[in-house]
Amino acid sequence: MTMRRICFLLSLLLGLIATSATAQRRGPLVLAAASMQEALTDAADAWRAQGHARPVLSYAASSALARQVMAGARADLFVSADAEWMDAVAAKGLIVAGTRATLARNRLVVVGRVGGPRLGTLRGAALARVLAAGPLAMADPDSVPAGRYGRAALTRLGAWEAVAPRVVRAENVRAALALVERGAAPYGVVYATDARAARGVAIAGYFPATSHVPIVYPVARLSASDEAEGFRRFLLSTRGQAILARRGFARR
Repeated sequence: MTMRRICFLLSLLLGLIATSATAQRRGPLVLAAASMQEALTDAADAWRAQGHARPVLSYAASSALARQVMAGARADLFVSADAEWMDAVAAKGLIVAGTRATLARNRLVVVGRVGGPRLGTLRGAALARVLAAGPLAMADPDSVPAGRYGRAALTRLGAWEAVAPRVVRAENVRAALALVERGAAPYGVVYATDARAARGVAIAGYFPATSHVPIVYPVARLSASDEAEGFRRFLLSTRGQAILARRGFARR
């Protein structure tokens, strides 16, 4: 065997080793509801600080992520902002048995610009008059969890019929929040954690917890990845829950 061929084979072998090492360092791909952005970023940083590969985080509306998974997109973990979209993924046999758990809880609020009027107790005709002056920013109430919670709450409070024509439907809850931040809508329906993460926006009022079903975030594994299981367990651990709590999420 010539020296040139030996060098070529050694170079090829080193390349394969480097590729394998890079693959091993790549963390799990996590598809997560847009409202989890800051909390999961903090958790991913803490996980990496423990010597693990940092998870790759992809945020969007739970509806969009669930549809991607059901269409064949490959990922390791799914964090939904409601049970319904996780149920849809589970019905297709796409989650690993025994890995579904409640990760966190949230509250639904109306936000407005800082210094704007407070809405006080959110009820009936008075609420409808304020919000129907619109436009009212909401995640799409036909599919996105934040929008569905919002429509349910406004219906229960007797305001949806008046408000619905003035709703600006956003692709996810963060897009709805951005409309209020930019002054494109005086009010928006978002999660309490979104309001904490926003600039120039304040909570104008809280929806009663009884006006909609509880807001829960289920997490489940979509693959057999060991790293994905490790990160899932970390999120559910005391330390992981403390990280989420610092961003305003209620413990599971």
